[in-house]
Amino acid sequence: MAILISLLVTLVLVAVPILGVAAGAEYVLGVVLPYLAFLVFVVGFILRVVRWASSPVPFHITLTGGQQRSLSWIKGSKLDNPSTTLGVVGRMALEVLCFRSLFRNVKTELHPEGKLSYRWEKWLWLFGLALHWSLLIILIRHLRFFTEPVPFLVGWLESLDGLFRFGYQAFYITDLLIVLALTFLFLRRVVVARLKYISLSADYFPLFLLGGIATTGILMKYVSKVDIASIKELALGFATFRPVVPEGIGTIFYIHLFLVCVLMAYFPFSKLMHMGGIFLSPTRNLANNSRAVRHVNPWNYPVDVHTYEEYEDEFREKMVAAGIPVEKG
Repeated sequence: MAILISLLVTLVLVAVPILGVAAGAEYVLGVVLPYLAFLVFVVGFILRVVRWASSPVPFHITLTGGQQRSLSWIKGSKLDNPSTTLGVVGRMALEVLCFRSLFRNVKTELHPEGKLSYRWEKWLWLFGLALHWSLLIILIRHLRFFTEPVPFLVGWLESLDGLFRFGYQAFYITDLLIVLALTFLFLRRVVVARLKYISLSADYFPLFLLGGIATTGILMKYVSKVDIASIKELALGFATFRPVVPEGIGTIFYIHLFLVCVLMAYFPFSKLMHMGGIFLSPTRNLANNSRAVRHVNPWNYPVDVHTYEEYEDEFREKMVAAGIPVEKG
C-alpha cells in the first residue's frame, strides 16, 4: 500500500506541470514555484537546524567503534573513538564523505543448527555512496546554468563526468550511477521482507521523486532534446532576480523543474534532512573523553538537594533506635 500511494502521488505530481503547460501557466511553473520552493527549503532547513541545535544534551553519548583512550600502554582508536576535537573532525569527514560507519555494516544470520554468524554487507554502502556522490556531482554540474562565465571547477567536473562519448554525445557517468543506486535502494525495500515490513510512504516517496527527476533529466539529455540556451536564460534570470520565461523550452523541462521544486519544499520535513542532522548529532560530534573531562550539561539549572549529612542530622535518633549505623555518634 505504501508503494502504491507513493507512486500515485508521484504520477499526480508529473501530471500537474503537464496540465499547467497546457493552460499556459509557464510563468508560474518556471518562476513563481521555484522561488516559493527555494524559500521553503531555506527557511525550513534553518528552523530544523536551529531546533536541533537548541536541544539539550544531558549526557555524553558518543557512539564508538574502537578502543577509548586510557592508559599510555593501551593504543586508542583516534578516528573510531576520538578523544580530541581533531579526531572528531576526522571522524565526521570520513562519515560524511565515505560513509565509514555504513562500511562496517554486517549481516547477522542464524543457521538451522543454531549457529549465529556475521558477514560484511557492502552493497548498501556501495550504492548509498554512489547515490550521494552522484547527486552532489549533478548538482555542481547544474551550476553552469546559473553562472556566466562558468567556473573552472564546474567545467572540469563536467568534462570528467562526461569522459565517455558516443560520437559528439557526452555520456555522464553519474546518470548511470544514480539510476542503478535508486533501483537498488528501491528493490532492497521491496525484496527484503524485514525492510518491506517497516517501510512507509516516507521511505518510498523520495525514491520515486528522485527517480522522476533523474528520468526526466536523462530524457532531456539523450532523447527529447531541449533548448539549452533558453533554459540557461531562465536559470540566469532566476539567479539574478530578473526572471524571464523564454518560449519553446518544452513540457518535459517543466516536469523536471516541478519535481525539483517539490523535492526542495519537501526536503526540510523529510528523512532527507539527515544531510544537516548528521553534523548536529551528539553521538557523532562529541569527543569521547569522559574519562578525562567531566561532561556538564549546560542546560542544568540549580536544584535544592537534601544531602545525606542533612538527612542523618534530621533522623539520627530514629536511626540509632532502629539499629541503623550512622556516621556521626
